[in-house]
Amino acid sequence: MISRFSISTLLIAASLVSALSACGRRGPLEPPPSAVVTDENGHTQPKPKEDKPFILDKLIQ
Repeated sequence: MISRFSISTLLIAASLVSALSACGRRGPLEPPPSAVVTDENGHTQPKPKEDKPFILDKLIQ
């Protein structure tokens, strides 16, 4: 009969292998398409963030 320790070890190993194999696609990381903006000189700059109003902003003002 298989011991409880060997079953738990096998389950932990299987979950670790499945988690590490599903980490994403292979290759270098890519920024999101809207994260950078290229100007007319070819320089890249971070895209300015929009100021979204929050519900509680009226309490601060």
